[in-house]
Amino acid sequence: MTTPAGPTERRVPEAVHRRRWAILGVLMLSLLIVVLDNSILNVAIKTISTPAPTGLGATQSELEWAINSYTLVFAGLLFTAGLLGDRLGRKKMLLAGLAVFGIGSALAAESGSPVQLIAFRAVMGLGAAFVMPATLAVLMNVFERDEQPKAIGIWAGGVGIAIAIGPITGGVLLDHFWWGSVFLVNVPIVIIALGLMVWLVPDSRDPNPGRVDPIGVVLSVIGLVLLVYGIIKGGQLADFTDPQVLATIAAGLAVLAAFVVFEKRSDHPSVDVTYFKNKVFSAAIAAIALVFFALMGVTFFSVFYTQSVRGYSPLQTGLLMLPLAAAQMIFAPRARLVVDRFGNKATTTAGLVVLAAMLAAFATLDADTPIWLLEVVFFLMGAGMAHVMTPTSVVIMQALPREKAGSASALSNTFRQVGGALGIAILGSVLSTTYRDGIEDKLSQLPPGVRHTAGESIEATLGVAAKLGPNGKALIAPANDAFLHAMHLTALCGAGVAVLGAVIVALFLPGRAPTSQEGQEETELVTADH
Repeated sequence: MTTPAGPTERRVPEAVHRRRWAILGVLMLSLLIVVLDNSILNVAIKTISTPAPTGLGATQSELEWAINSYTLVFAGLLFTAGLLGDRLGRKKMLLAGLAVFGIGSALAAESGSPVQLIAFRAVMGLGAAFVMPATLAVLMNVFERDEQPKAIGIWAGGVGIAIAIGPITGGVLLDHFWWGSVFLVNVPIVIIALGLMVWLVPDSRDPNPGRVDPIGVVLSVIGLVLLVYGIIKGGQLADFTDPQVLATIAAGLAVLAAFVVFEKRSDHPSVDVTYFKNKVFSAAIAAIALVFFALMGVTFFSVFYTQSVRGYSPLQTGLLMLPLAAAQMIFAPRARLVVDRFGNKATTTAGLVVLAAMLAAFATLDADTPIWLLEVVFFLMGAGMAHVMTPTSVVIMQALPREKAGSASALSNTFRQVGGALGIAILGSVLSTTYRDGIEDKLSQLPPGVRHTAGESIEATLGVAAKLGPNGKALIAPANDAFLHAMHLTALCGAGVAVLGAVIVALFLPGRAPTSQEGQEETELVTADH
């Protein structure tokens, strides 16, 4: 029997170290349902926007809120959830978060109106806020530092699996059951994950946890909700100069500014703003936020493109998104090898440039573009994302001490979620405003009330056209044209955001800097090979 080398260097207990991969599997299952839920919902958006009894007849702004109520509660509470995990124990927070998420899912499935769905999605966001940071914090405490990049790569690949399974699962469920089944499916997965977690996952906590910061949490949630509400309202009214819209956005920005000032002065801040003095940390956080800004906004409109314009079913739409997820599953665990070879800066910049090019490619898609081109775009988007997410996650997690793993994970996920929420709000509003401008002339014959509703989204126009019978057929082609024009403009905005991300990481992320000894060893190896 041999003793492990270097026992003094090992910080993880032997019993935990032996089952680390099984623990990673359980953590990925917990993560899976949190991410799965949003990717399932993306396919169900069109069904939920269909009038009852098929759906809830949700408007475009209500759909944006159904996604963002979850995201904002999630993002707003992540810091507190990370701190409570550090203080009370990560395993306890994981179990509590999963239970709340499961209850919220069951309630969302039974929603009788868009307002109820928005409220129950917020409950799901509350549960998810306690799951997400705890999974990464536990991971950092069961793997030794040299294995952490590999484990984070597999963890990031789990996000890819969820993005893959989500749309297909959603499509299968919507083909056979009612729309609420896309939420109810979470409940059995939650029950399995809870059982495995009680059995396998060790508890861990920060020996010197921070104090919870309720004022900071309240300010951050209020500021984000006001900002996103103002942006979505502007899109709904197709007028960002409306006094109500400007006042709400200004109030949101003012509250967020007050939040930053308060956190700077607090002796126990939710967000330690001194972390952001580290340019590498700040650039990695910005890259994650901008990737999700672009991705969530584009996913939102691509579902309407495939289902409303191209006529694919929810299941077919899920299958069309497979290349995006497959690329993430293939490349996310291997991205660290690219980083080893070329460094963080080159890998992440290239990933963002590829993502920007693919978003711009959406501006070339029409109603009769060969569908294989969309598949290529999705695959390359997934490949680009994988080479951004894995390196930036490693940079963020290793920039702070292991004891602050919960805080680092919370920061990373908060900016990811805030980026996604703003992407849906801003790009969704660009889509909505441009669509209304394009279709308004064609709706002039309709009564004023109906005209406003019909101009909100392509689904609303097609819904009105269906009610008008043969007379409504004349609206279908103009609706498709107006949507495609709006989609092209929105895609170019998303591409611009990804380019901005590429510039930031190219300027501030570290390049590959081998020591002179490494360089010498590499030369000797090359010489030996030849």
